[in-house]
Amino acid sequence: MRAWRVHELGEPDDVLTLEDGVPEPEPAPDEVAVEVDAAALNFSDVLLCRGRYREKPPLPFVPGFEVAGRVAGTDRRVAGLCRFPAGGLAERTVLAAPLPVPDTMSATTAAAMLVTYLTSHLALHRRAGLRAGETVLVHAGAGGVGSAAIQLAKAAGARVVATAGGPEKVALCRHLGADVAIDYRTEDFVAPVKDLTGGRGADVVVDPVGGETFDRSRRAVAFEGRIVVAGFGGGKPAELPTNHALVKNYTVLGLNLGLYRTRAPWVLTEAHAALAELYARGAVAPLVSEVLAMDEVPDGLRRLHARGTVGKLVVSVTS
Repeated sequence: MRAWRVHELGEPDDVLTLEDGVPEPEPAPDEVAVEVDAAALNFSDVLLCRGRYREKPPLPFVPGFEVAGRVAGTDRRVAGLCRFPAGGLAERTVLAAPLPVPDTMSATTAAAMLVTYLTSHLALHRRAGLRAGETVLVHAGAGGVGSAAIQLAKAAGARVVATAGGPEKVALCRHLGADVAIDYRTEDFVAPVKDLTGGRGADVVVDPVGGETFDRSRRAVAFEGRIVVAGFGGGKPAELPTNHALVKNYTVLGLNLGLYRTRAPWVLTEAHAALAELYARGAVAPLVSEVLAMDEVPDGLRRLHARGTVGKLVVSVTS
């Protein structure tokens, strides 16, 4: 089969090779073989290539966290999160507990509604317990997790403040439903959040950025608010001064989507069903900015890492 593989760790441009004749992965007893139609790219793919992701698969491995396709030899349409070393940037992979894909949803959409939408749904509902009428602060609102979080928070009846870098991304956040959108390159977000909430602050913060963004979010969160740490796309994890959490009585919640695959897979199944229902009634729709060919994967990852993209980049594996 044709697949992207990593034989040594480093920058994706340097270590990714597109190969023919790669052996097809054999499914374990709890897995099914899947013929891949589409695979979505994530910042985590960059970390995986560098050896800096929390999972460290043996070399060589195929990157790619999320796919949509058909169970091999059938017309059964499925999507799911991959288990490494058999990632999704290949013509065939294996999935445990594959999620059903409705006929009304394209493979491109199905691949784009996995990592970012499951992350955002679990961040808002399972971890933060979002309630209608609350205010949500979403960072990197034009990115994959951020764009999903804006839509899902609005669908839940919340007010949304989103941050993004540059006028075009700010406009996109407003288009997605954000009540207030802030260009973090030119304006601090703390004061607008306080203004919108009468000085109270955001009830929920979804932070896939980390670093200084997390530090300033602590000033913007409400008394008894919840900050969900969903990643560190800014390249640097933040440190939490616990005395500040005590003074404001806020909660910091971690979200590691991958752990649910092995520790509580039913949580992913339930969240995916809820997302499919929201999609069916038009409440959410993934922002797919580009559909790439297989040979464009390194360039896509380069631009994604440099924050030169919006929404999701999806790879058409069968084209």
